[in-house]
Amino acid sequence: MTAPSSTYRLQLRPGFGFDDARGLVVQLATMGVGALYLSPVLEATPGSTHGYDVVDPERLRDELGGERAFRDLVDAAREAGLGVVVDIVPNHMSVEVPEANPWWLSVLREGEASPYAHHFDIDWSRGRILVPILASDADVAQLSVEGDHLTYFDHRFPLAPGTGRGTPQEVHARQHYELVDWRRGNAELTYRRFFDITTLAAVTVERPEVFEQAHREILRWVERGDVTGLRVDHPDGLADPGGYVRRLREAAPDAWIVIEKILHPGESLPAGWPVDGTTGYDAMREVFGVLLDPAGEPTFTALADRLGVPTDYAAVEEDARRMVTDKILVAEVRRIAGLVEGVDGEAARAAVAETMIAFGVYRSYLPEVESSWGEAIARARFRRPALGDALTALDRQVRADPGGELATRIQQTSGMVVAKGTEDTTFYRYTRFAALNEVGGSPDVWGVGVEEFHRLAAAREASQPTAMTALTTHDTKRSEDTRARLAVLAEVADEFAGKVVEWTDRCGLDEPALNLLAWQTLVGAWPISDERLADYLLKAARESKLRTTWTEPDEPFEDAVAEWPRRVRDEIGGEIDEFVARIEAPGWSNSLSQKLVQLTMPGVPDVYQGTELWDFSLVDPDNRREVDHGLRRELLERGAQGELPEVDASGTAKLLLVRRTLRLRRDRPELFRGYRPLAADGPAADHLLAYARSEDLVVLATRLPVGLERDGGWGETTLELPDGPWTDALTGASVDAGQVRVASVLGRYPMALLVRGEGR
Repeated sequence: MTAPSSTYRLQLRPGFGFDDARGLVVQLATMGVGALYLSPVLEATPGSTHGYDVVDPERLRDELGGERAFRDLVDAAREAGLGVVVDIVPNHMSVEVPEANPWWLSVLREGEASPYAHHFDIDWSRGRILVPILASDADVAQLSVEGDHLTYFDHRFPLAPGTGRGTPQEVHARQHYELVDWRRGNAELTYRRFFDITTLAAVTVERPEVFEQAHREILRWVERGDVTGLRVDHPDGLADPGGYVRRLREAAPDAWIVIEKILHPGESLPAGWPVDGTTGYDAMREVFGVLLDPAGEPTFTALADRLGVPTDYAAVEEDARRMVTDKILVAEVRRIAGLVEGVDGEAARAAVAETMIAFGVYRSYLPEVESSWGEAIARARFRRPALGDALTALDRQVRADPGGELATRIQQTSGMVVAKGTEDTTFYRYTRFAALNEVGGSPDVWGVGVEEFHRLAAAREASQPTAMTALTTHDTKRSEDTRARLAVLAEVADEFAGKVVEWTDRCGLDEPALNLLAWQTLVGAWPISDERLADYLLKAARESKLRTTWTEPDEPFEDAVAEWPRRVRDEIGGEIDEFVARIEAPGWSNSLSQKLVQLTMPGVPDVYQGTELWDFSLVDPDNRREVDHGLRRELLERGAQGELPEVDASGTAKLLLVRRTLRLRRDRPELFRGYRPLAADGPAADHLLAYARSEDLVVLATRLPVGLERDGGWGETTLELPDGPWTDALTGASVDAGQVRVASVLGRYPMALLVRGEGR
């Protein structure tokens, strides 16, 4: 298994396809990138801007350029020395446009007689497939028959052979599917879906014939060497994630394989999984956490309390997850409860729901890992002692047959409850400090200590040195540079808290959690257009499900939210400008430090598109905006002339860091092996994060820059360097061996990459 030295994530879409990606190959090679990392490339729902809604796994996507353009891209990458990593989606397929999905089209037309009837996780024992598309049950009257299709406005559904005569309602009654109100579908759906998205139907990839057919095209690319790595989306939704990755490894023995497994702090991948590691959310938590000032926590907690924002994280999370089991994933909970033997239906439903609510991680992996299952059962017993008998029956049945349908469904559904309840709800309700509200993190855990960071980095080097590391992804709630600026707020917590109280009195939002989130977002992403900010806040308000939702919007409240950015800009825009100007430079320092750490720590670093310069994006779709690659090309060319840019609003200093570090990783991989913490001496020692990756490579990064400046800088703080000579690979400056003054090494930039000998 050969891992790339690094990856660069490209978000493909109509208008930016394979030919456009090919046009960036030389530029990315110049930057030192080891592999292109492509968002899903298989045929997707027409017009899809992300590709996770695959409709045909046996065909490259036409809207991206199809087979010819993909081969040209691969050939160009190979010629430039780049690998190609593709994102694959084994858990689900889009059924939004039936005619676009040949498997689903066949199932709707032929029912259980279709050769694809068991490619989807459909409960055929419950009769017809429910398709929740109608605005209300009364909308059945809007159906019409056109040729061999049943139509509902612009939606077309195939007719079973010989069923097209009669009124539309009579025709509808003779199909293998039933078009129903979306509310009924939510409670009675007869197929498993991706989270609560009924247009994404789950695929039974655990069946060997389905695995083979769904992966045939992908594995053909791997076999002929076009694709060198695979990123697996959402493995927790699979019936048997361990079995899946073992089958995938057997089919692609030489590929670099990383999985989007979201690890809770302290959780590890099951030891027997033959993958290189995760997609790096765990590393993101560690890198940001070590830069966060612990002194800011009490002030932000007090601010949240004063504004009426809940600060009991466990209670908020439990309420949010219970809302998911009781209102959103009702059909899934009922289907699982029906499998529990010897228990009254309502008691079984409550026991199943309570167990999934109680999970401390996304899911368990029985029989490989037992602890998380046992902990969830114990926690459920403690919370709901009246369910003791039902929980005992559930626990006994699951443990007796860990590969059975009950065990399988409750494990794969727990991840849906956690994701919807925590990521998509709690993170928008518990807004004490928004920068901690990231996938793979826990907002109630304030940062990571330096010693803990070193321990975790050394453990990654020992167990999974080729796992991916990330700072920004298409799924992050906010970009790395937005988080880096927000980290400064922890160092000026009292000042910021005072500002928020004053600003709220003058023009706050009438929902406490959203109000606190809005002020942090405004400062973190400033300057930001009114439209971008309004779109973000509307999404946040709907995700929190407190005052408005996606399905039942509160229009007056949403109007006020949409108007808020303009109102704030008009009334206090100058004050925002002034405040951000004071925290901007330390935010840049945090950005540069965390980027150097991510690019040099154990693992394979990913650079998300555009983040080689400053990028103050928010949650999708904001983070999928068009990237100005032409500007980056121009700045790269200037940087090749040896220019050492200032740390300023252009972000060119970050591009310098990325280029020189990635090129060093690519050209001298032997430097990036091993891990040893280093400790400074002197008055500002706590502000330095330092480690050696080999005997010949030392990394220095600044922590808590506001406090460092407040206390007078580095002063006589020193770091011991072994015999040299040493060179800073970022600046080209020579650094003496021995007891070195940190101030002399970090004079130009807040970070340094020291190489023994000639460093560039």
